[in-house]
Amino acid sequence: MKKYIILLIAVAFLGSCELDMQPESQLTYNGFWDTEEAAKAAHTGIYASYRNYDFTLWRMGEVRSDVWGGNTFANSPNDIELVANNISTSIVHFGNWANFYGLLHYINDFIKSAPDVPFKSEAEKNHMLGQVYGLRAQIYYTMLKAWGDVPISTEPLLEVDLEKLKKPRAPKSEVMQLVKDDIETSLNYFGNDNSLWQGKRIYWSKAATLALKGDAYLWSGKVLGGGNSDFNEAKTALEQITGFDLVDYSNLWGQQNENNNEFIFTLDYQQDQASNFYGTYFTTRAVDIDVLYDENGNSLSGFVVNGLSRYGASDKSLLLLDDTLDQRRNTFLRVYEDGNVHIPYQAGNPSYQGSVLNKFLGIIGDDGSRWSFNNVPVYRYADVLLMLAEAKNNLGQDPSAEINRVRERAYGDNFDGHEFTNGSYEQNKKAILDERYKEFIGEGKRWWDLVRAGDGIVFNEVATLDASEAYKIYYSISQSMLANDSELTQTEGY
Repeated sequence: MKKYIILLIAVAFLGSCELDMQPESQLTYNGFWDTEEAAKAAHTGIYASYRNYDFTLWRMGEVRSDVWGGNTFANSPNDIELVANNISTSIVHFGNWANFYGLLHYINDFIKSAPDVPFKSEAEKNHMLGQVYGLRAQIYYTMLKAWGDVPISTEPLLEVDLEKLKKPRAPKSEVMQLVKDDIETSLNYFGNDNSLWQGKRIYWSKAATLALKGDAYLWSGKVLGGGNSDFNEAKTALEQITGFDLVDYSNLWGQQNENNNEFIFTLDYQQDQASNFYGTYFTTRAVDIDVLYDENGNSLSGFVVNGLSRYGASDKSLLLLDDTLDQRRNTFLRVYEDGNVHIPYQAGNPSYQGSVLNKFLGIIGDDGSRWSFNNVPVYRYADVLLMLAEAKNNLGQDPSAEINRVRERAYGDNFDGHEFTNGSYEQNKKAILDERYKEFIGEGKRWWDLVRAGDGIVFNEVATLDASEAYKIYYSISQSMLANDSELTQTEGY
């Protein structure tokens, strides 16, 4: 019988501390790390576990922004308090650090144990380690953005010691340094290997680490005060990404296009394995839409949906995306109760019922229902270009080339007259933010973009957040977390 390092006595303790990991870990029993096959199984398990955080990552990165809060057909909206930025010590939206430390346990175990496992190909092992260090950096970067100061744990849980499990929150500077160190370790393991693991974009890669580096150093430079040295690091990293490019919108979205050359790293969804959450929250029920019409007056009777409408596009989003020459206007299917034409979109139109998010709509399956097995990008090349524009603007350089590449793809044959011309720092910043808004709706980017932009712009763009509540940039933690760990303190300002 397999002997597990984690003791049975941990059951009661782990429950009281709200830790999300199981008391018996298949990654830590004696003898597990003896073979290459076992290490590869652990590697696959990390990705399966990471995918379970998809909805959390999206909610953290988008719900608090200005994208949502509009009509949701006949369905009750989700996250009303989060949309309203109603956060306090009693209204805690992501308790127990959103359970990220459970995932980190498995990642830390891999980082600690995999280097000693004999592999037929050392290059394969190095690639896997490059991936996992990149994933750990991405998780800690997300936690840093969400809570600021967070506990740092880089060792797997190998034994139960109640005192050792208690950890204070490390300062933001230390968490960011860990992120930067893991990024460099990831790049060192990848070396000159720019390949995709098994030729698939569902695994982390050197390009993903470079995209994360650009992202994290922009945050470090603007939010944490690192300035031009960080912006230069971000620019250099983003310019090193090769082998990817923008693709035509007709080849960008949909299950048939999941391996397109724009996607750098995606979350993998497959039939009989897992479906994404978009069909559940961003469509509606067939009974709701069957009697309604699109904006051109066409009946939606027979339009296949089998989910719910829990997040409604804000008027701001629909108005920003109302240029009929911009292909991104089709991000939403706008739905009305009458058969009239409703172009352009008019805020407050009583006939408007809600919108369906087209970006991850899925396909009609063999059973006649809509299947939501689209892979969802975490990083794609449009993101790289617009982060590069951001880095350049922060350095006082001209970002128009990168902005115009994204705009040209969006407008296609109608690009003439829509070119962006370099302006002041503030004008460029606004243009980059608006371009990212239109480009990444539904991809969990907007809230982070607004905070990363700095200069208080998040308070100008998000009507539900006032500058007097700047401490709300970071989430609160629960009273039970404080009660169960004497080392923890509440997020500053709450």
